[in-house]
Amino acid sequence: MSEHVEWSDTEAPAPSATAAVTPADAADAARLVAYGVQPKLQPARDQDYTELLRRYREDPAFARLADAVATGLGLIVLEVSPRAGMAVTAAEDSVFAVRMGDYARRTTADSGDRFLHGLAHLAVAALAFPRPEDLADDGYIGRVTVNGVDAFVRQACRRLEERAEEQGENTDPATDAPGLEAAWRIWARRSATGATKDARRPASSTTGIVAKALAFLTDSGFLQRTGDEGGGTYRTTARYQLQVRDMAGTAAMAELIELGVVPVTDGTASLLPAEDTDDLELVADAGLPFHS
Repeated sequence: MSEHVEWSDTEAPAPSATAAVTPADAADAARLVAYGVQPKLQPARDQDYTELLRRYREDPAFARLADAVATGLGLIVLEVSPRAGMAVTAAEDSVFAVRMGDYARRTTADSGDRFLHGLAHLAVAALAFPRPEDLADDGYIGRVTVNGVDAFVRQACRRLEERAEEQGENTDPATDAPGLEAAWRIWARRSATGATKDARRPASSTTGIVAKALAFLTDSGFLQRTGDEGGGTYRTTARYQLQVRDMAGTAAMAELIELGVVPVTDGTASLLPAEDTDDLELVADAGLPFHS
């Protein structure tokens, strides 16, 4: 009996946290994070992705390893689940971060329009999830249209202009002023559709800006296009809901919600009369999912 004890003490090494992590484990964790930065990839359609998600949920050590890999890449893990996959968002210093300036430069030569693009993304988020309970409900699906988002922003512009007039402020569009506070003034003066010789929607029109925002969100796996009505109709995904939750507390998001122009509807973007609310300062470059 004593010989067995001595043999066990000699041959069986003590558990080691370092020894528990193998190169194969690290590769699996990195592969899971790699799936996470492919937002259009659906776990249900990839057996390996599904298995790695199961391992993440059932193996705490593997979950910590995957989280560490994500952190090292400047990613923030929002949720890991069968519905959303490994949903991550980029921290400001991450190589995966999308800069609002870079996004705007791909769509227009006018650097001032970056604020309009930020406002468009902010409006999509506010219109898709108008109530806190919508964000909290994993089963909630928001629906927006290009024309509906533009109408919503224009209603917000009218409400903000009324405030400015009541307070005796200058309501002329200050094109060189920073932040989204200037953007609503410029948006109100910008043509909704514009005109081109071949009947295309100009990228500089407000509906063109909204369409670009919705197309970007679709390419990023945040929205799914469902039809052509209203200039293009879209539905939200679980990943987008998580992204909006992550930025729902920003002052700019609160500003649009508090204006009272977002109705509780089925997402078809009808508008309600605005009610008086307290002023909140708009934040520059606050459009989801960009960093300034």
